[in-house]
Amino acid sequence: RRLHEAARRRRREYFEGRGKIVDAHTVEVNGKRYTARNILIATGARATVPPIPGAEHAIISDDILDLPELPAKLAIVGGGYIALEFAGIYNNFGSETHVFYRQPLPLRGFDEEVRNFVAEQYGVAGLHLHPAASPVEIRKAEDGKLTLVAESKTGEQVVLQGLDHVLMATGRKPNTRGLGCEEAGVELDEKTGAVKVDEFSQSSVPSIWAVGDVTNRVALTPVALMEGMAFAKKAFGEQQDAKPDYNAIASAVFSSPPIATVGLTEEEAIENHKNVDVFTSSFKPMKNTISGNEGRSFMKILVAADSDLVVGVHL
Repeated sequence: RRLHEAARRRRREYFEGRGKIVDAHTVEVNGKRYTARNILIATGARATVPPIPGAEHAIISDDILDLPELPAKLAIVGGGYIALEFAGIYNNFGSETHVFYRQPLPLRGFDEEVRNFVAEQYGVAGLHLHPAASPVEIRKAEDGKLTLVAESKTGEQVVLQGLDHVLMATGRKPNTRGLGCEEAGVELDEKTGAVKVDEFSQSSVPSIWAVGDVTNRVALTPVALMEGMAFAKKAFGEQQDAKPDYNAIASAVFSSPPIATVGLTEEEAIENHKNVDVFTSSFKPMKNTISGNEGRSFMKILVAADSDLVVGVHL
C-alpha cells in the first residue's frame, strides 16, 4: 500500500486550461488551485505585429501554415529565421515573394560575410529583397488585394501592390501577460516582459523557475530543452551546480539556401582572440552543376592563430 501511495503521489497529471500563478507555490487553473514545491514557467513567446495602420490585415507565422491556397504574390516583413524560412518555402513553391527588413542585410547577429553571401544567393534564387525598409502602412482594396507601403531611413517609399498576404515576422514577445507573475513577486523585464532569471533559471521568487523563450535568452528550441534538463537536474536530481551552458550553440536557418553555424562570428573571433586565421571556400555544388541551378555554396572556418583552436564554423 505504501508503494502504491508513493507511485500515486509521483504520477504526472495534465490539466488543460489557462493557468495563473497565485503565489510562490500555487497555480490556479479553471477556478481550481494546485500547490507544489516548485513552479516552472515555460509558456514560450508569441508573434508580434508592429502597430501600423492596416496591421489587422497582416498574418503571422501561425496563420501562414493554414492558408487554403498558394498565394500568387506575398510580402514578408522581417529579416530573421522565420521570415527567411517562409520566404524560401513560398518562393520555391512559385509565389512571387518580397522580403522587407530594416537592416542593410538579413540575419542580424550572424557572421557578416555569411550575411552578404546569403543575401546574394537569395537574389539568385529569385527572392525580391528590400533592405533598409520598414513597413508604415497596409491597405486593403475592395477585391481583397493588399498594398504594403514601406519606407527607408532616408524617407524613400516602396509601394508594393497586388499582394495576397503580408506576413509579419517582426519578432516575438514572451508570454507573461495575465500570468500572475507580478502579483506573485516574479520580476519581469520592463521592456520585453520576459521573466528575469539567474544562471540556474531561477526567478526572483526561489520556488518559481522559467525556461525557454519566456526568458528571452536564446530563442532556439534545443536551447529551451537544454535549459529544462538543467532545471530538472538541479531541482530534482540533486545536482546543485547544474545550469544551462550557452557556449558554442549550433544553429541552422532552413532558408534557401540553408545556413548552419556554430561558435564565433569573424567579428567576435577577432575581438576575443586578436590573431585569427580565416579560411573560406565558395563553389558550385555538384547537385547544382547537374541541375543547372546557379546557386553556390560557401564555407568558413575561423581559427585562433595562437592556439590553433577552431572557434567558429559557418556553412
